[in-house]
Amino acid sequence: MSEMRITRASAGVFPVLATPFAPDGAPDHASLSRMVERFLAMGAHGFTILGVMGEADRMDGGEASAVAETVMAAVAGACPVIHGVSAPGLDVVRQRAEVAMAMGAAGVMLAPPRGLGPDERIVGWFDAVLAALGDIPVCYQDYPQITGAPISLAALQGLFARHANLVMLKHEASPGLGRISALNAMPEPPSILVGNNALFIPLELARGADGIMTGFPYPDVLVEVWRRHQAGDLDTAEDLYDAFLPLIRYETQPGLAMAGRKYVLHRRGFLADPALRGPAAALSDRDRQEIERLMARCEARAADLGVRVAT
Repeated sequence: MSEMRITRASAGVFPVLATPFAPDGAPDHASLSRMVERFLAMGAHGFTILGVMGEADRMDGGEASAVAETVMAAVAGACPVIHGVSAPGLDVVRQRAEVAMAMGAAGVMLAPPRGLGPDERIVGWFDAVLAALGDIPVCYQDYPQITGAPISLAALQGLFARHANLVMLKHEASPGLGRISALNAMPEPPSILVGNNALFIPLELARGADGIMTGFPYPDVLVEVWRRHQAGDLDTAEDLYDAFLPLIRYETQPGLAMAGRKYVLHRRGFLADPALRGPAAALSDRDRQEIERLMARCEARAADLGVRVAT
């Protein structure tokens, strides 16, 4: 097992990695290795794999394991890697988690099963799973907009208070700024990394979030926003974030975020092809033109602020 485990003190920018595919649908491991190496050079503090952005639900077990192995080989112990292991069944979660930790994962990420509720059922499910996972560090993905399994603040606080191995929250509930403040007020608060399509990052950091965990295709910009915020340069951090708001806003269109993000990653030279596993929305020529125009405008505004993004 890896000694580089996530803890309640974990912080920084953990890009959620896309899984590159060739036009024929096969996983593109060369692009995946290249993306990891370049993100590390950009200052990524960790990675999250096999989540929604990784299209984990569109791969079989062997493909997902091969993707994880490629990432772990490219990272080579340079930073923590969190493996998504979400599944409805306890035995499946436990098996996936044990395999991930044997590969060298720093911890695993779990979302409640889709549609599970109310609080009592979510809490009961997590109590059982967390007990079964023993000392494996766990990140709770709270994204009710996708899972349809909202959990109350009080129930979430109770889980973190009861389970020492529940160390991190991927915070994506909205509205959710008050949840960050309340969780930070706990005697032993969890590490809070924020996602939700990067929509509220400056406000979330100001509320005490410890870092960023999203698939936004400019991790170098997110690293610089986080660094400036940590240094107390709140206005310059927000100015840089604001420079990319047009692209962030574009990506919030339902059904388009994955295709748009992969296209940007392709245009930036990370992916050989922006292919998605079907069924998935395809970009039109007009969509691609709009994205390229937004990329150029956002990057020019960043340059005005003294930040030149890598190409």
